[in-house]
Amino acid sequence: MNKITREKGQFKVVGTRDKRPDGIDKVTGRAQYGADLVVPGMLTGAILRSPHAHATINSIDTSEAEALPGVKAVVTRADFAALDDADMIDIADNCLARDKVLYHGHAVAGVAAKDAQTARKALKLIKVDYTPLPHVTDVDAAMKPGAPVVQSGRQEENVQSEHSENVTGYCEFGHGDVEAGFAKADHIKIGRASCRERVSCDV
Repeated sequence: MNKITREKGQFKVVGTRDKRPDGIDKVTGRAQYGADLVVPGMLTGAILRSPHAHATINSIDTSEAEALPGVKAVVTRADFAALDDADMIDIADNCLARDKVLYHGHAVAGVAAKDAQTARKALKLIKVDYTPLPHVTDVDAAMKPGAPVVQSGRQEENVQSEHSENVTGYCEFGHGDVEAGFAKADHIKIGRASCRERVSCDV
């Protein structure tokens, strides 16, 4: 493979420092973003999130939040029909928790109110009864047999038996004879991740 080189200054864009017309506005706080948009009658949304990393949701009581003046709507996963599309289940579970929360901060309910202060107050009025479940915060520990299962029934048949149900799929990719390539390499480098890098090889 031929190495492409260019002398400094031959590029029109790469390596240059063009003026930023929005720079001053951004550093002084004058720049307007989507969150700064305000129109008459606009509602403010707020999300109630789980304080637990893994827990069963026994019940959600939104009656007090719904009765709060200025609150226009309160939604939970019960307000949405169950999906039959298997490809969309994970997305739906992440948007709003149904039977249990899968991580700390998982969305449990949403509020739409006349302003941010009312929306935040409504969140505090929503009562959620949780049953905390065991959890792990390490990827390797989550893969081991006996680890707390986050979502059961999602594992594909090709997953090796030494993994827990948290490992849902297994893929293996390969091309050629790696060891033969290393044997013919001019130099093999041991990197920080303990992987061998073939620097030059005629394979």
